[in-house]
Amino acid sequence: MVKKSIHELCPDADSLLLPLPLKKNDFRVHIAALGDVGATLLTGLKLMGGDLISTIGIYDLDPKVAERYEAEMNQTGFPFTGQETGEDIFPSLPVVKPVSEENLFSCDMLVFCASKAVPPVTKSTDVDVRMVQFEANRKIISHYGAMAKAADFKGIFAVVSDPVDPLCKEVLLTSGLEPGQIRGYGLGVMNKRAEYFAIKNPEFSSYLTEGRAFGPHGNDLVIANSIENYNHELSLRLTDMTVKANLDIRQLGFKPYIAPALSSGAVSLILTLKGFWNYSSVYMGHGTEGAFLGIKNRIEKDKIIIEDVPLSIPLYDRIEKAYKNLCNII
Repeated sequence: MVKKSIHELCPDADSLLLPLPLKKNDFRVHIAALGDVGATLLTGLKLMGGDLISTIGIYDLDPKVAERYEAEMNQTGFPFTGQETGEDIFPSLPVVKPVSEENLFSCDMLVFCASKAVPPVTKSTDVDVRMVQFEANRKIISHYGAMAKAADFKGIFAVVSDPVDPLCKEVLLTSGLEPGQIRGYGLGVMNKRAEYFAIKNPEFSSYLTEGRAFGPHGNDLVIANSIENYNHELSLRLTDMTVKANLDIRQLGFKPYIAPALSSGAVSLILTLKGFWNYSSVYMGHGTEGAFLGIKNRIEKDKIIIEDVPLSIPLYDRIEKAYKNLCNII
């Protein structure tokens, strides 16, 4: 059977994705905006990042919000830290501290969680809710892109706000950062949602051991039931269920932010800093003509390694279509 490679989208992708080498620990992570997503992501990083992150800087337009989370997070942790009790001791958790806008980019990773236009839960579900946010949020992120440029930022600019992939492109166009410094975090939760349905329905069980997720955190998402034994119709059905999972929560009357903030956000950010495989969006393209595409990848020393597995033609075509659509957004 004929197979294709993801690198055919951009043959020299690896040479274009060159972030700064990662340190082993002692990372300084700053979070911009402490709404539902930012606050939940902060909680995840606080509890899971103790052996990796030394400080988490928090910034919000409302200083009282930052003051609240400084107190709440620094009152969160395990007992007997530093005491000899004869029991296993969890590592010290990161210190959380407010930072000013002027010092926002004095860090190793800036996590952008700001959003101006989160649709209410009563909004019609016949549109891609994530793309509704684009025009308002691109204005906000372009401001932060200009700030990164002025600060000569050398770290990773991590985008969590929706729509993740187009906002990454906006950062590229406004910040002067290298493409490898910009990463999008929306695909992690799509993978976990696909797994959720695969656990509930044995028909999709192959996804748990053989499946992959590609593409944007939205309607052009590509879920493959299996890399080795790709079933097109089965994959399309699982993809549809995964894309609409957020609408299921909205129909219950809630904003679906907890799983994205933790699976796409905190978990994937930690995996990135550790140099482990994770789902995130990386740049595929030449100059500014490409797009950020969600894919399994990891950072190794001074470059990004993209998982390159043989893809069936129908699966490759789906990924290529998603990529071209992303290229056409900006």
